[in-house]
Amino acid sequence: MIVCPKTNGKCYGDEEIDLLFEVSTRLMKSKEVTEELPPALQVVAKGLRLESLFLSILNRDSSEIYIETAYGLSDTQKSRGKYKIGEGIIGRVVESGRSVMVPEVSKSRLFLNKTRQQLIVDGKELTFICVPLLIDNKVAGTLSGTRLYNPKISPNEDLRLLGILGTLMAESVRGRQDRMEELIRLKQENQSLHQKLDNNFKPDNIIGNSGKMKDVYSLIDMVSKTSTTVLIRGESGCGKELIADAIHTASPRKNKPFIKVNCSALPDSLIESELFGHEKGAFTGASESKKGRFELAHTGTIFLDEIGELPLPTQVKLLRFLQERELERLGGTKTIKVDVRVICATNRNLEQAINDGDFREDLFYRINVFPLFIPTLRDRRNDIPLLVDHFIEKFNRRNGTTIKRITTSAINMLMVYSWPGNIRELENLIERACILSQDNVIHSFHLPPTLQTADSSQTGSKGGLEYVVEKIERQLIIEALVSQKGNITKAAKELKITERMLGTRIQKYKIEVWRYKL
Repeated sequence: MIVCPKTNGKCYGDEEIDLLFEVSTRLMKSKEVTEELPPALQVVAKGLRLESLFLSILNRDSSEIYIETAYGLSDTQKSRGKYKIGEGIIGRVVESGRSVMVPEVSKSRLFLNKTRQQLIVDGKELTFICVPLLIDNKVAGTLSGTRLYNPKISPNEDLRLLGILGTLMAESVRGRQDRMEELIRLKQENQSLHQKLDNNFKPDNIIGNSGKMKDVYSLIDMVSKTSTTVLIRGESGCGKELIADAIHTASPRKNKPFIKVNCSALPDSLIESELFGHEKGAFTGASESKKGRFELAHTGTIFLDEIGELPLPTQVKLLRFLQERELERLGGTKTIKVDVRVICATNRNLEQAINDGDFREDLFYRINVFPLFIPTLRDRRNDIPLLVDHFIEKFNRRNGTTIKRITTSAINMLMVYSWPGNIRELENLIERACILSQDNVIHSFHLPPTLQTADSSQTGSKGGLEYVVEKIERQLIIEALVSQKGNITKAAKELKITERMLGTRIQKYKIEVWRYKL
């Protein structure tokens, strides 16, 4: 065997023949990139003594170039290798269709090193070779490699051999290019469909993305286009008035009057006059005629909150109005036609009130045309972090505070609380916590005593001092991981301990770091 002065081994020409034969044999077995190209690249890289070898494919739809498969690059390095046409050496080869070789990459401005490879290995410079993959005289991608700089090897030899290998691989690349582009198109269509679904109707005045609230939004969207009477049902503090606002705002009557009446706040002696109006002299003190709320809401919407509190005589007049859409003022005889959409709300069990004789059954059926049940806060706990952020921002504006965040332990306590007062209780609680905070952070100790329980805050002293210290240590580690987006190195620096110490504690407390990474 003749010793080659270039490689101090087998003759370079003999190696080429053996290499080409093995690669062509592998590629003939399968046209699928994922099956035969990776081992083929490994054979080529080892045969040519390359540090790395990778195949890039052009996406013709987006004009972007991706590293499809590689030898000598990690998955992370591969993911970084994305180029636009004309960008860097690979982009220029795709643009021009001509091969490029850079003898010493550290001296080239065109070599972007997006994959972040070492440019000097064992004290030697790297040489970069890039050849186009041509299919029907059109560039489908590139074959690129790096090797230690060897002045004895002519640039033409590497370019010629990689060019031949690129020609052998081109047919295998064609199918993969088509499938890759189709896959990206399908992903984009999928994202577009998801975006359309996510962009379904959502009122601007309501916070929440939970499944139960999305169901409510869908019902609001459907009923708002009509003039149907709506009965909003739910516990006190769950946002029934906001739902009524949303229905009116999304309706064709949005630019017309929106009159709100709290039926429980008006005395029985005045409620009939407030709703239906009165004529001059109708009762003592009626010095002039007055329009009622229904007349004021003409062509618009009236919202009757706490309708379950209406006295029975007023229920009779309301029933007549809902049937005929006409009314008579108190003390008057003239019939007045009114075009108004009626939205009612109650936190009472109206069925029980009917059984008790406090609410008319016929009126119930008139207002219960389109019932809307609003979930309680404990039934939509996933919305609590969103609501908290909203209230923090609201009170920052109102009170001139600069609260930046709420700790994980405080959120955990909010998530397990029963919330008998629903969203109204949460709003008041956050306002109080914003006032108490001295470091622009809401901590668990800023929450009311009703939430400060061993079960909710997980601070029970089951194991004495050591148990409490471990709980605090675990919480500090979690907060550091959250603030550093799961980066252990940065979290350790923030905690002023070594990575090894932090790793030991993460293992001890069984903390799943991946949960805190973006």
